[in-house]
Amino acid sequence: MTRSIGRLSIAILTLFSASVAAQGCPDYTTFSQSPQGNPSIGPLRLPLMRPAPQCRTFNSSAVETVIRDMKSRMKDPDLARLFENTFPNTLGDCMTWLWASPGENLAFVITGVAQWLRDTANQLAVYKPLLTSDKSLQALFKAVINNEARYVSQYPGLAPSHNDWADGVTVNPPVDPSVVFECKYEIDSLCGFLKLSRGYYEATGDVSILNDNWHSAIDQIFRVIWEQSQGSFDANFDFISYYNWTGGNGALSPAVDNAGNGEPKAYTGLVGTHHRPSDDLSVFAFLTPANAMLSVELTHLADMLEKVGQSKNVSALARQYSNTIGSAVWDTTLLNDIFAYETNGFGGRYVMDDANVPSLLSLPYLGFLDKTHRAYVATRKLLLSRGNPYYAAGANFNGIGGPHVDAWHPWPMSHISAIFGTDDDGEIMNSLYLIANSQSIYDNSDYTRSWFAWANSYFAEMVLDLAQRKPGLIFHNNTSYVPGKGK
Repeated sequence: MTRSIGRLSIAILTLFSASVAAQGCPDYTTFSQSPQGNPSIGPLRLPLMRPAPQCRTFNSSAVETVIRDMKSRMKDPDLARLFENTFPNTLGDCMTWLWASPGENLAFVITGVAQWLRDTANQLAVYKPLLTSDKSLQALFKAVINNEARYVSQYPGLAPSHNDWADGVTVNPPVDPSVVFECKYEIDSLCGFLKLSRGYYEATGDVSILNDNWHSAIDQIFRVIWEQSQGSFDANFDFISYYNWTGGNGALSPAVDNAGNGEPKAYTGLVGTHHRPSDDLSVFAFLTPANAMLSVELTHLADMLEKVGQSKNVSALARQYSNTIGSAVWDTTLLNDIFAYETNGFGGRYVMDDANVPSLLSLPYLGFLDKTHRAYVATRKLLLSRGNPYYAAGANFNGIGGPHVDAWHPWPMSHISAIFGTDDDGEIMNSLYLIANSQSIYDNSDYTRSWFAWANSYFAEMVLDLAQRKPGLIFHNNTSYVPGKGK
Protein backbone atom coordinates (compact mmCIF):
# COMPACT_ATOMS: atom_id res chain seq x y z
CA MET A 1 0.00 0.00 0.00
CA THR A 2 2.80 2.42 0.88
CA ARG A 3 4.51 1.64 -2.40
CA SER A 4 1.37 2.74 -4.25
CA ILE A 5 1.28 5.97 -2.23
CA GLY A 6 4.80 6.82 -3.35
CA ARG A 7 3.93 6.20 -6.99
CA LEU A 8 0.64 8.02 -6.66
CA SER A 9 2.37 11.06 -5.23
CA ILE A 10 4.76 11.14 -8.17
CA ALA A 11 1.81 10.95 -10.55
CA ILE A 12 -0.06 13.72 -8.72
CA LEU A 13 3.02 15.94 -8.74
CA THR A 14 3.37 15.38 -12.48
CA LEU A 15 -0.29 16.18 -13.10
CA PHE A 16 -0.09 19.26 -10.87
CA SER A 17 2.98 20.55 -12.68
CA ALA A 18 1.28 19.99 -16.03
CA SER A 19 -1.79 21.88 -14.82
CA VAL A 20 0.29 24.81 -13.60
CA ALA A 21 2.20 24.93 -16.87
CA ALA A 22 -1.06 24.85 -18.82
CA GLN A 23 -2.19 27.97 -16.95
CA GLY A 24 1.05 29.74 -17.78
CA CYS A 25 2.19 29.55 -14.17
CA PRO A 26 5.95 29.56 -13.62
CA ASP A 27 7.78 26.97 -11.57
CA TYR A 28 8.50 28.72 -8.27
CA THR A 29 12.16 27.70 -8.21
CA THR A 30 12.61 29.61 -11.46
CA PHE A 31 10.21 32.37 -10.39
CA SER A 32 12.23 33.04 -7.22
CA GLN A 33 15.51 33.61 -9.04
CA SER A 34 14.62 37.08 -10.32
CA PRO A 35 12.76 40.08 -8.84
CA GLN A 36 8.98 40.06 -9.31
CA GLY A 37 6.17 42.55 -8.74
CA ASN A 38 6.40 46.16 -7.65
CA PRO A 39 9.23 46.96 -5.22
CA SER A 40 8.60 48.05 -1.64
CA ILE A 41 8.80 51.77 -0.88
CA GLY A 42 11.64 51.35 1.62
CA PRO A 43 15.34 51.90 0.83
CA LEU A 44 15.87 48.21 -0.03
CA ARG A 45 13.09 48.27 -2.66
CA LEU A 46 12.33 44.59 -2.16
CA PRO A 47 10.30 42.77 -4.84
CA LEU A 48 6.95 41.07 -4.25
CA MET A 49 7.76 37.37 -4.66
CA ARG A 50 4.23 35.92 -4.66
CA PRO A 51 2.72 34.17 -7.66
CA ALA A 52 -0.73 35.19 -8.85
CA PRO A 53 -3.56 33.59 -6.80
CA GLN A 54 -4.41 31.11 -9.55
CA CYS A 55 -0.80 29.90 -9.55
CA ARG A 56 -0.55 29.27 -5.81
CA THR A 57 -0.69 25.73 -4.45
CA PHE A 58 -3.04 26.76 -1.63
CA ASN A 59 -5.01 29.94 -0.91
CA SER A 60 -6.19 30.94 2.56
CA SER A 61 -8.35 33.95 3.40
CA ALA A 62 -7.07 33.76 6.99
CA VAL A 63 -3.50 34.11 5.76
CA GLU A 64 -4.41 37.09 3.61
CA THR A 65 -6.08 38.75 6.61
CA VAL A 66 -2.93 38.40 8.69
CA ILE A 67 -0.83 39.87 5.88
CA ARG A 68 -3.14 42.90 5.62
CA ASP A 69 -3.22 43.34 9.40
CA MET A 70 0.55 43.17 9.73
CA LYS A 71 1.29 45.46 6.77
CA SER A 72 -1.03 48.12 8.17
CA ARG A 73 0.82 48.06 11.50
CA MET A 74 4.48 47.69 10.48
CA LYS A 75 6.53 50.86 10.33
CA ASP A 76 9.36 49.54 8.12
CA PRO A 77 8.04 48.95 4.57
CA ASP A 78 10.94 46.64 3.73
CA LEU A 79 10.33 44.45 6.79
CA ALA A 80 6.63 44.46 5.89
CA ARG A 81 7.48 43.26 2.37
CA LEU A 82 9.68 40.49 3.79
CA PHE A 83 6.76 39.34 5.92
CA GLU A 84 4.38 39.56 2.96
CA ASN A 85 6.74 37.30 0.98
CA THR A 86 7.69 34.83 3.68
CA PHE A 87 4.50 34.23 5.68
CA PRO A 88 2.42 32.67 2.84
CA ASN A 89 5.36 31.01 1.07
CA THR A 90 4.87 27.42 2.22
CA LEU A 91 1.13 27.37 1.53
CA GLY A 92 1.36 29.26 -1.72
CA ASP A 93 4.25 27.40 -3.25
CA CYS A 94 4.88 24.06 -1.49
CA MET A 95 1.63 22.10 -1.16
CA THR A 96 0.33 19.10 -3.08
CA TRP A 97 -2.87 17.20 -2.30
CA LEU A 98 -2.85 13.41 -2.57
CA TRP A 99 -5.69 10.92 -2.48
CA ALA A 100 -4.63 7.33 -1.76
CA SER A 101 -8.19 5.98 -1.74
CA PRO A 102 -11.72 7.42 -1.68
CA GLY A 103 -12.31 9.43 1.48
CA GLU A 104 -8.70 9.26 2.67
CA ASN A 105 -7.13 12.68 3.04
CA LEU A 106 -3.39 12.99 2.36
CA ALA A 107 -1.17 15.94 1.48
CA PHE A 108 2.47 16.43 0.62
CA VAL A 109 4.73 19.38 1.49
CA ILE A 110 7.46 20.19 -1.00
CA THR A 111 10.47 20.99 1.18
CA GLY A 112 13.05 20.88 -1.60
CA VAL A 113 13.21 17.85 -3.87
CA ALA A 114 11.32 15.69 -1.36
CA GLN A 115 9.31 15.98 1.86
CA TRP A 116 11.61 16.27 4.84
CA LEU A 117 9.63 15.60 8.01
CA ARG A 118 11.63 18.15 9.97
CA ASP A 119 11.19 20.93 7.41
CA THR A 120 7.47 20.19 7.14
CA ALA A 121 6.84 20.75 10.86
CA ASN A 122 8.94 23.91 10.88
CA GLN A 123 7.31 25.33 7.76
CA LEU A 124 3.74 24.74 8.96
CA ALA A 125 4.22 25.87 12.59
CA VAL A 126 3.63 29.51 11.67
CA TYR A 127 0.03 28.75 10.62
CA LYS A 128 -1.01 27.05 13.87
CA PRO A 129 -2.90 30.16 15.21
CA LEU A 130 -5.10 30.15 12.08
CA LEU A 131 -6.35 26.57 12.25
CA THR A 132 -9.56 27.40 14.10
CA SER A 133 -10.50 30.16 11.66
CA ASP A 134 -9.75 28.33 8.40
CA LYS A 135 -11.30 24.88 8.00
CA SER A 136 -9.51 24.27 4.70
CA LEU A 137 -6.19 24.94 6.38
CA GLN A 138 -7.21 22.60 9.19
CA ALA A 139 -7.98 19.89 6.64
CA LEU A 140 -4.59 20.46 4.99
CA PHE A 141 -2.72 20.02 8.30
CA LYS A 142 -4.64 16.84 8.99
CA ALA A 143 -3.82 15.53 5.51
CA VAL A 144 -0.10 16.19 6.04
CA ILE A 145 -0.16 14.42 9.42
CA ASN A 146 -1.98 11.45 7.89
CA ASN A 147 0.62 11.19 5.16
CA GLU A 148 3.57 11.49 7.54
CA ALA A 149 2.08 8.88 9.88
CA ARG A 150 2.22 6.43 6.99
CA TYR A 151 5.86 7.23 6.28
CA VAL A 152 6.97 7.10 9.93
CA SER A 153 5.11 3.88 10.68
CA GLN A 154 7.00 2.11 7.89
CA TYR A 155 10.39 3.88 7.89
CA PRO A 156 10.84 5.63 11.26
CA GLY A 157 14.61 5.95 10.87
CA LEU A 158 14.52 7.91 7.63
CA ALA A 159 14.24 11.68 7.52
CA PRO A 160 12.94 12.56 4.03
CA SER A 161 10.17 10.71 2.24
CA HIS A 162 9.01 10.45 -1.40
CA ASN A 163 10.71 10.14 -4.77
CA ASP A 164 13.15 7.55 -6.00
CA TRP A 165 16.73 8.55 -5.20
CA ALA A 166 17.13 5.83 -2.55
CA ASP A 167 17.27 3.22 -5.32
CA GLY A 168 20.48 1.19 -5.05
CA VAL A 169 21.50 2.67 -1.69
CA THR A 170 22.91 0.20 0.83
CA VAL A 171 20.83 0.53 3.96
CA ASN A 172 19.67 -1.83 6.68
CA PRO A 173 16.77 -2.36 7.19
CA PRO A 174 16.14 -2.07 3.43
CA VAL A 175 13.81 0.58 1.99
CA ASP A 176 11.34 1.00 -0.84
CA PRO A 177 12.81 3.65 -3.18
CA SER A 178 9.34 4.57 -4.47
CA VAL A 179 8.63 5.97 -0.98
CA VAL A 180 11.99 6.95 0.51
CA PHE A 181 14.06 9.75 -1.01
CA GLU A 182 17.17 9.41 1.14
CA CYS A 183 18.29 7.20 4.00
CA LYS A 184 19.62 9.77 6.47
CA TYR A 185 18.63 9.04 10.05
CA GLU A 186 17.85 12.24 11.99
CA ILE A 187 16.10 12.11 15.35
CA ASP A 188 14.80 15.67 14.84
CA SER A 189 12.66 14.41 11.93
CA LEU A 190 10.69 12.25 14.36
CA CYS A 191 10.49 15.25 16.70
CA GLY A 192 9.00 17.18 13.79
CA PHE A 193 6.21 14.65 13.36
CA LEU A 194 5.43 14.86 17.10
CA LYS A 195 5.48 18.66 16.99
CA LEU A 196 3.16 18.83 13.99
CA SER A 197 0.70 16.38 15.57
CA ARG A 198 0.47 18.03 18.98
CA GLY A 199 0.38 21.53 17.44
CA TYR A 200 -2.65 20.52 15.37
CA TYR A 201 -4.37 19.03 18.42
CA GLU A 202 -3.58 22.05 20.64
CA ALA A 203 -5.12 24.39 18.08
CA THR A 204 -8.17 22.34 17.11
CA GLY A 205 -8.88 19.73 19.79
CA ASP A 206 -9.47 17.31 16.92
CA VAL A 207 -8.52 13.77 17.97
CA SER A 208 -9.32 12.15 14.63
CA ILE A 209 -5.63 12.31 13.67
CA LEU A 210 -4.95 9.77 16.45
CA ASN A 211 -5.89 6.87 14.19
CA ASP A 212 -4.29 3.45 13.74
CA ASN A 213 -1.57 4.74 11.40
CA TRP A 214 -0.69 7.52 13.83
CA HIS A 215 -0.47 5.14 16.80
CA SER A 216 1.65 2.79 14.71
CA ALA A 217 3.99 5.69 13.96
CA ILE A 218 4.29 6.50 17.67
CA ASP A 219 5.13 2.88 18.42
CA GLN A 220 7.89 2.99 15.83
CA ILE A 221 9.26 6.22 17.27
CA PHE A 222 9.57 4.55 20.67
CA ARG A 223 11.38 1.65 19.03
CA VAL A 224 13.90 4.05 17.48
CA ILE A 225 14.36 5.87 20.80
CA TRP A 226 15.20 2.63 22.59
CA GLU A 227 17.46 1.27 19.86
CA GLN A 228 19.42 4.47 19.30
CA SER A 229 19.98 5.13 23.00
CA GLN A 230 21.90 1.87 23.43
CA GLY A 231 25.68 1.81 23.58
CA SER A 232 27.61 0.60 20.55
CA PHE A 233 29.08 -2.47 22.29
CA ASP A 234 27.46 -5.02 24.57
CA ALA A 235 29.19 -6.63 27.57
CA ASN A 236 31.10 -8.99 25.27
CA PHE A 237 32.12 -6.22 22.88
CA ASP A 238 29.72 -7.41 20.23
CA PHE A 239 28.83 -4.41 18.09
CA ILE A 240 25.14 -3.52 18.27
CA SER A 241 23.59 -2.31 15.01
CA TYR A 242 19.90 -1.60 14.52
CA TYR A 243 20.27 0.71 11.54
CA ASN A 244 23.15 1.45 9.19
CA TRP A 245 23.64 3.29 5.95
CA THR A 246 26.74 3.00 3.82
CA GLY A 247 25.54 5.27 1.03
CA GLY A 248 26.01 4.52 -2.66
CA ASN A 249 24.27 5.38 -5.92
CA GLY A 250 25.08 9.08 -5.76
CA ALA A 251 23.53 9.69 -2.33
CA LEU A 252 23.47 13.36 -1.37
CA SER A 253 25.42 12.76 1.85
CA PRO A 254 28.68 10.89 2.45
CA ALA A 255 28.45 7.37 3.79
CA VAL A 256 28.14 7.01 7.55
CA ASP A 257 31.42 5.71 8.98
CA ASN A 258 32.01 2.42 10.81
CA ALA A 259 30.09 0.41 8.22
CA GLY A 260 27.18 2.83 8.29
CA ASN A 261 26.75 2.86 12.07
CA GLY A 262 28.36 6.16 13.00
CA GLU A 263 30.82 6.97 15.77
CA PRO A 264 30.74 4.59 18.78
CA LYS A 265 28.67 5.77 21.72
CA ALA A 266 28.17 4.76 25.35
CA TYR A 267 24.80 4.75 27.07
CA THR A 268 23.93 8.05 28.77
CA GLY A 269 20.14 8.23 28.41
CA LEU A 270 20.41 10.35 25.27
CA VAL A 271 19.28 9.16 21.83
CA GLY A 272 21.86 8.89 19.08
CA THR A 273 21.53 10.22 15.55
CA HIS A 274 23.60 9.77 12.38
CA HIS A 275 22.80 13.15 10.90
CA ARG A 276 22.16 16.71 12.06
CA PRO A 277 19.13 18.84 11.10
CA SER A 278 21.38 20.38 8.44
CA ASP A 279 21.58 16.86 6.86
CA ASP A 280 25.31 16.76 7.62
CA LEU A 281 26.95 13.83 9.37
CA SER A 282 27.17 14.01 13.15
CA VAL A 283 30.65 14.01 14.67
CA PHE A 284 29.40 12.44 17.92
CA ALA A 285 26.11 10.55 18.09
CA PHE A 286 24.34 12.44 20.87
CA LEU A 287 23.12 15.74 19.42
CA THR A 288 22.17 17.92 22.40
CA PRO A 289 19.54 20.23 20.84
CA ALA A 290 17.79 17.33 19.07
CA ASN A 291 17.55 15.47 22.38
CA ALA A 292 16.31 18.62 24.09
CA MET A 293 13.57 18.90 21.45
CA LEU A 294 12.73 15.23 21.82
CA SER A 295 12.36 15.59 25.58
CA VAL A 296 10.00 18.56 25.11
CA GLU A 297 7.89 16.88 22.43
CA LEU A 298 7.56 13.64 24.42
CA THR A 299 6.15 15.65 27.33
CA HIS A 300 3.66 17.28 24.96
CA LEU A 301 2.78 13.83 23.61
CA ALA A 302 2.10 12.52 27.12
CA ASP A 303 0.00 15.61 27.96
CA MET A 304 -2.07 15.20 24.80
CA LEU A 305 -2.76 11.50 25.29
CA GLU A 306 -3.66 12.01 28.95
CA LYS A 307 -6.00 14.85 28.07
CA VAL A 308 -7.90 12.78 25.50
CA GLY A 309 -7.84 9.66 27.68
CA GLN A 310 -6.02 7.47 25.17
CA SER A 311 -3.15 4.98 25.44
CA LYS A 312 -2.18 5.38 29.10
CA ASN A 313 0.78 3.05 28.64
CA VAL A 314 2.07 5.17 25.75
CA SER A 315 1.69 8.44 27.66
CA ALA A 316 3.50 6.91 30.65
CA LEU A 317 6.36 5.72 28.44
CA ALA A 318 6.55 9.11 26.72
CA ARG A 319 6.86 10.86 30.07
CA GLN A 320 9.46 8.34 31.25
CA TYR A 321 11.60 8.83 28.14
CA SER A 322 11.17 12.60 28.34
CA ASN A 323 12.46 12.66 31.91
CA THR A 324 15.37 10.33 31.11
CA ILE A 325 16.44 12.28 28.03
CA GLY A 326 15.95 15.70 29.63
CA SER A 327 17.97 14.72 32.69
CA ALA A 328 20.73 13.34 30.47
CA VAL A 329 20.94 16.64 28.60
CA TRP A 330 21.56 18.47 31.86
CA ASP A 331 23.79 15.80 33.38
CA THR A 332 26.01 14.82 30.44
CA THR A 333 26.24 17.76 28.02
CA LEU A 334 26.67 20.75 30.35
CA LEU A 335 30.09 21.78 31.66
CA ASN A 336 30.76 25.12 33.34
CA ASP A 337 27.37 26.33 32.14
CA ILE A 338 28.25 25.58 28.50
CA PHE A 339 26.20 23.02 26.55
CA ALA A 340 28.11 20.86 24.11
CA TYR A 341 26.53 20.51 20.69
CA GLU A 342 27.41 16.80 20.52
CA THR A 343 28.70 14.19 22.98
CA ASN A 344 29.47 10.48 22.78
CA GLY A 345 29.16 9.15 26.34
CA PHE A 346 32.92 8.50 26.55
CA GLY A 347 33.75 12.05 27.60
CA GLY A 348 33.93 13.44 24.09
CA ARG A 349 32.41 16.92 23.69
CA TYR A 350 32.07 19.05 20.56
CA VAL A 351 31.38 22.66 21.51
CA MET A 352 29.89 24.43 18.50
CA ASP A 353 26.50 25.22 17.01
CA ASP A 354 24.86 24.91 13.61
CA ALA A 355 22.27 27.35 12.31
CA ASN A 356 19.68 24.69 11.55
CA VAL A 357 16.96 24.08 14.14
CA PRO A 358 17.09 22.32 16.55
CA SER A 359 20.24 24.15 17.60
CA LEU A 360 21.69 25.22 20.92
CA LEU A 361 20.82 28.82 20.10
CA SER A 362 17.18 27.77 19.60
CA LEU A 363 16.76 26.01 22.98
CA PRO A 364 14.28 28.66 24.28
CA TYR A 365 12.30 28.45 21.03
CA LEU A 366 12.14 24.68 21.43
CA GLY A 367 10.70 25.13 24.92
CA PHE A 368 13.56 23.35 26.70
CA LEU A 369 14.59 26.24 28.95
CA ASP A 370 13.97 29.93 29.58
CA LYS A 371 16.01 32.47 27.65
CA THR A 372 17.20 33.91 30.98
CA HIS A 373 18.61 30.61 32.30
CA ARG A 374 22.27 31.15 33.15
CA ALA A 375 23.40 28.10 31.16
CA TYR A 376 21.65 29.40 28.06
CA VAL A 377 22.98 32.92 28.55
CA ALA A 378 26.54 31.61 28.89
CA THR A 379 26.22 29.19 25.98
CA ARG A 380 24.64 31.84 23.77
CA LYS A 381 27.50 34.24 24.47
CA LEU A 382 30.03 31.62 23.42
CA LEU A 383 28.08 30.56 20.32
CA LEU A 384 27.91 34.12 19.02
CA SER A 385 31.67 34.53 19.26
CA ARG A 386 34.94 33.05 18.04
CA GLY A 387 34.42 30.30 20.62
CA ASN A 388 32.06 28.67 18.10
CA PRO A 389 34.04 27.35 15.11
CA TYR A 390 31.03 27.98 12.85
CA TYR A 391 30.51 31.61 13.86
CA ALA A 392 31.85 34.08 11.30
CA ALA A 393 31.71 37.86 11.00
CA GLY A 394 32.45 40.28 8.17
CA ALA A 395 32.02 43.99 7.66
CA ASN A 396 28.32 43.74 6.82
CA PHE A 397 27.16 40.31 7.92
CA ASN A 398 27.73 37.79 10.68
CA GLY A 399 26.13 34.74 12.22
CA ILE A 400 26.31 31.00 12.67
CA GLY A 401 26.61 28.69 9.70
CA GLY A 402 27.68 25.06 9.47
CA PRO A 403 29.52 22.54 7.34
CA HIS A 404 26.55 22.14 5.00
CA VAL A 405 27.92 25.08 3.01
CA ASP A 406 31.21 26.29 4.51
CA ALA A 407 32.56 28.16 7.54
CA TRP A 408 32.31 31.65 5.98
CA HIS A 409 28.66 31.53 4.90
CA PRO A 410 26.57 32.18 8.03
CA TRP A 411 22.86 31.44 7.81
CA PRO A 412 20.36 34.23 8.54
CA MET A 413 18.36 31.45 10.26
CA SER A 414 20.78 31.77 13.18
CA HIS A 415 19.67 35.36 13.70
CA ILE A 416 16.05 34.24 13.88
CA SER A 417 16.94 31.79 16.65
CA ALA A 418 18.90 34.54 18.37
CA ILE A 419 15.82 36.82 18.36
CA PHE A 420 13.67 34.09 19.91
CA GLY A 421 16.37 33.78 22.58
CA THR A 422 16.56 37.36 23.82
CA ASP A 423 14.46 40.24 25.14
CA ASP A 424 17.19 42.82 24.45
CA ASP A 425 15.80 45.35 21.96
CA GLY A 426 19.21 46.20 20.53
CA GLU A 427 20.09 42.55 19.88
CA ILE A 428 16.73 41.97 18.25
CA MET A 429 17.01 44.91 15.88
CA ASN A 430 20.59 43.99 14.94
CA SER A 431 19.44 40.52 13.94
CA LEU A 432 16.61 41.47 11.57
CA TYR A 433 18.33 40.46 8.35
CA LEU A 434 17.27 39.60 4.86
CA ILE A 435 16.47 35.90 4.54
CA ALA A 436 18.15 33.79 1.90
CA ASN A 437 19.92 30.60 2.97
CA SER A 438 23.49 31.46 3.79
CA GLN A 439 25.50 34.53 2.87
CA SER A 440 29.21 35.12 2.51
CA ILE A 441 30.86 37.40 5.08
CA TYR A 442 33.06 38.69 2.25
CA ASP A 443 30.52 39.52 -0.45
CA ASN A 444 26.87 40.52 0.13
CA SER A 445 25.93 39.29 -3.34
CA ASP A 446 27.27 35.80 -2.62
CA TYR A 447 24.40 33.74 -1.23
CA THR A 448 23.41 30.12 -1.74
CA ARG A 449 19.67 30.06 -2.41
CA SER A 450 17.08 32.44 -3.78
CA TRP A 451 14.32 30.41 -2.08
CA PHE A 452 14.35 28.57 1.23
CA ALA A 453 10.80 27.96 2.48
CA TRP A 454 11.87 26.67 5.91
CA ALA A 455 13.82 29.87 6.64
CA ASN A 456 10.93 31.93 5.25
CA SER A 457 8.40 30.33 7.61
CA TYR A 458 10.78 30.59 10.58
CA PHE A 459 11.32 34.28 9.81
CA ALA A 460 7.57 34.95 9.60
CA GLU A 461 7.03 33.04 12.85
CA MET A 462 9.64 35.24 14.52
CA VAL A 463 8.02 38.46 13.21
CA LEU A 464 4.64 37.31 14.58
CA ASP A 465 6.34 36.57 17.90
CA LEU A 466 7.66 40.15 17.98
CA ALA A 467 4.19 41.42 17.07
CA GLN A 468 2.96 39.93 20.33
CA ARG A 469 6.07 40.19 22.54
CA LYS A 470 7.76 43.39 21.32
CA PRO A 471 5.23 45.21 19.10
CA GLY A 472 6.84 48.62 19.56
CA LEU A 473 9.95 47.45 17.73
CA ILE A 474 8.14 46.76 14.47
CA PHE A 475 4.75 48.54 14.72
CA HIS A 476 3.76 52.18 14.66
CA ASN A 477 2.46 51.71 18.21
CA ASN A 478 3.07 49.34 21.12
CA THR A 479 -0.21 47.38 20.79
CA SER A 480 0.26 43.62 20.51
CA TYR A 481 -1.18 41.65 17.63
CA VAL A 482 -2.05 37.95 17.69
CA PRO A 483 -3.16 36.21 14.45
CA GLY A 484 -6.64 34.79 14.57
CA LYS A 485 -7.66 37.04 17.45
CA GLY A 486 -8.96 39.89 15.34
CA LYS A 487 -7.89 43.52 15.48
